[in-house]
Order: sequence, then structure tokens, then C-alpha cells
Amino acid sequence: MRIYSIKKALNIPEYKITGIISETDKEINIKLEPYKRKPFICSGCGQVHKIGRHATEESIAEDLSLFEKRVYLTIVKRRFKCPVDNRTHIEEIPWLKKYGRVTRRFAEKVNRLTAITTNQEAGWFLGLDDEAVYRIDKEILEQQYAQRLIPPPAAVNISVDEVSYRKYHRYLTNVVNTDEKAIIWNDKGRRTEVLDRYYTAIGEDNCKKIESVALDGARTYIASTNHYAVNATIVYDRFHVMQKLNWAVDMVRKQELRKARKDEDNELIELMNCRQRFILLKNKANLTDKQTGYLERLCKANEPIYKAMLLKESFLELYNYDIPEEAERYLRGWIKEALASSLDMFKKIALSFLDKIQYIINWFKKKISSAISEGINNKIKRLKRMAYGYKDIEYFKLKIHQHCGLLNPRRYSH
Repeated sequence: MRIYSIKKALNIPEYKITGIISETDKEINIKLEPYKRKPFICSGCGQVHKIGRHATEESIAEDLSLFEKRVYLTIVKRRFKCPVDNRTHIEEIPWLKKYGRVTRRFAEKVNRLTAITTNQEAGWFLGLDDEAVYRIDKEILEQQYAQRLIPPPAAVNISVDEVSYRKYHRYLTNVVNTDEKAIIWNDKGRRTEVLDRYYTAIGEDNCKKIESVALDGARTYIASTNHYAVNATIVYDRFHVMQKLNWAVDMVRKQELRKARKDEDNELIELMNCRQRFILLKNKANLTDKQTGYLERLCKANEPIYKAMLLKESFLELYNYDIPEEAERYLRGWIKEALASSLDMFKKIALSFLDKIQYIINWFKKKISSAISEGINNKIKRLKRMAYGYKDIEYFKLKIHQHCGLLNPRRYSH
């Protein structure tokens, strides 16, 4: 391989190739030395010094591949005595990671690959072990986080939701800019003080500029938002309201399934088993003819499920209203009907809706939804599954920003 071709392909200014140390079919080791006139950047104070060289040493770093071969650079580094602290320091090389064994552009390639696939797959592609990929990726993400997400970006319309990151009820709170459809902040926990940290970080002026906040109805998030985002419209959005209704329907199904098993009613057991439960949760208008027939059979066979489906379908009529006052009258009527029913689960959510009725009605004034947050939550769950979990929670938070937030390379690629 010709030296000229290698030099042109490497494109490293102020350094000359002094030889090829070794070369095989799979890799090449190239020796680089700085030109004599190259200024010395002190790694201790960061300043440029024009003083005599004290000594030299060599280090090896991996660079981007050339001609289908892995490239290792044996770099001659100079040592100088710094006039600032009177200590000997090695020179700082801008294109080389300070403590790593890779060049900056190689590290950036690792980071870009981990944004579209798992660390394990990125490591396999580049010939690196998982630990090396983790160290390189985390360092770059920490730098990007410090540059772009400190202080946290403010937004006019936000959505707040939690996602489980570990069993035993370990949660992360995510704040999403619904206009950008990207996570702008996250932290461990889902208590009031967790969201308080976001509002405190963006400052009082930015809090006052928030127009709407979509929530899942959690009291902790509502309390924090009421305290800080004083001008915001809090919306208990349609997505989470329907999620609550579907939960109530499924709880009724489970109760009746237990009774059927106790009574050994095999026909009813078959109608209510887990394989069929999604038919109960779907919108009736989206059912196939076969599913509609199944639902009719089930409702005839079991009165509590029939009542649950009636309550669910009647609730859906709420979203046909356009005027908030009319919607509120209808919702209060539905709550009264649910409280009068014999279904404990529907009584429970009816009381919950009554307590948060203003936030539900706010959806008709500001039709913001946290369904975006739920979509992002699904991405986060997929990210966690692909990596078989994360031991380092701080790294997991950074990966969420990389895949679902403002650290995604696609946002800065042109």
C-alpha cells in the first residue's frame, strides 16, 4: 500500500507518516510523528507553549478503517515542561481521545452506530468488545448532554409520563416536547419532587410560558405542575382516559373468569380467556365480523361484562362533543351512571374521573395528547429489551435521549 495513498486517505494535518510498522490482510499499523513546527498544546493547562521538547513517547489508537482494513496509529507524542505549573505534561492532540485508545472520528462512528443498533451489534461490526463500546459511547453522550441539555430545554407544550426501567416499581419520569416529539428531560422516580427538578431547572420565566401539559392523571405530576407552571392548562388526555376504561373492562373480565373457573363453566372460560381479551379492549367500530359475533356471544353469556361494555361504549360518546360545557354535562351523567352500577372497578374509576373532571374536560379546550409519550415509552421498552437491560441507570437515561430525544444523530445530520 503506497504511503501517499494512505496519507491522503488519513487526512491528518500537522502529522507525517514515518513508516508502516506492520500490515496484514485485516489490519495495518501506521507510525505518525508531528512536524517540528507543530505547536505544543499542553494537556495540563490547555495553552499553546513554544518551549523545548522534554521527551517523547508512543501510544496506539484505532482509527477509521482504510481499504477494508482496521487501522492502528502509533502516534509519537511529545512531552514538555509547562511554564504554568512547572510540571511535565504530554501534548494534547485534538483529533485523539484524551484517555482512550481511539481517534475522535472513530469514537463518533461508534456513537452513530449505537444510535441505530445495539452496543453488542455495533461492537461486532467494528471488532470491539461490549465494554469498549460502552465506555466510548457513554463518554460521547455525556459530552453531548452537557452541550445540548444543560440547562434543560424549555417548551411551550409538554407531556409528562413515566416508564418502568427495572422491576419492583422502579420508574423514570420523561418530559416530552410534544411539538418536537422528543424527550427533553428525564430522571429517576415519579414523585412530586422529581418533576419539581425539571421546572426548577428551566426557571420561573420559562415555567410561566408553558401553555399545556398532558398527563396520565398522576397526582404527583398534577401537584408539581400546578405549583410551577401556573399558566399551563393541565390535560388528562384521551389516551390515558381510555387506558383506564380498558383496565376496568379487563378487571371485570378477570373477575368473571375466576368465577367461571370456580363454577367449571367451560364455555364461558373459553369466551373469556386471555387470547380473546383484546376484543374487549378494541373500539367496537374496529372489530371484524367474527370478533363482533364473539363479543355478542360473550355479552349474552355474562351480564357484568355486558354492563362493562355498555359503560365503555357510552363513555366513548363523550368525545363526540365539541363544546366543553356540553362534554362536562355528559361526563357527569356518565359518572353518575357508573357509580350506580354494580361494577366495583367502574365505581373506582368513576370516582377518579370525578376528582379530575376539570383536567378531562381541558382536553376539549386544548387537544394535546400524551400518546406521543406512550409511543416513546414503547421505543424505550424496545431499547431495554434489545440491550437485555441496563445496569448503569445514568447510561440508560443517556441512551433514551440518544434514541428518543435531542441527542439523536439524525437531528443533526444533513
